[in-house]
Amino acid sequence: MATAKKSAPAKKTAAAKKTVPVKKSTTAKKAAAVKSAKPSKPVKPGKPPVVKWGPQKFVVNHVKESDFKTGLRSYAKYRDLGMTEATSGAVQAHVIRLLGSCDPKVVAIPHYHGVQFQMIYMLKGWMVGEYEGQGKIKMKAGSCWLQPHGIRHTVLDYSADCEMVEIILPGKFETVVLE
Repeated sequence: MATAKKSAPAKKTAAAKKTVPVKKSTTAKKAAAVKSAKPSKPVKPGKPPVVKWGPQKFVVNHVKESDFKTGLRSYAKYRDLGMTEATSGAVQAHVIRLLGSCDPKVVAIPHYHGVQFQMIYMLKGWMVGEYEGQGKIKMKAGSCWLQPHGIRHTVLDYSADCEMVEIILPGKFETVVLE
């Protein structure tokens, strides 16, 4: 993004991620960077939620530009691939486009997710992240990585054309913001 603007609150969907602040955010930008679906208790690392498989439906999702919507983060647009509904909430899958130039004041917020499984595949561009126990890593088009339950991570920088696929189990989970 060329300049960071304070965006309107993101619309919340049934598949929205919950956010649990660990420490009160010191800036409005940090608070606005990650939205909360509903307040709840923090997820404890080491105890990932259990995926409960229900009935599944066949689903096909063809790309349409109009499918990219604002969501959890103000600097990204998301294209829901329909997996949450098709798997009765067991899986969430979406394409994420990071918008414009990276603004570290908005983007570089340490956090972790209360998930059982989180895989990301970089489609276009690049992203630099810092991952607990791994340090800084630059992911490029074709890079694929697994973020285990509770791994603390921070997005540090990304290219203007950054686009990735993210697959998460379960489909509904919490994001814990750290400082």
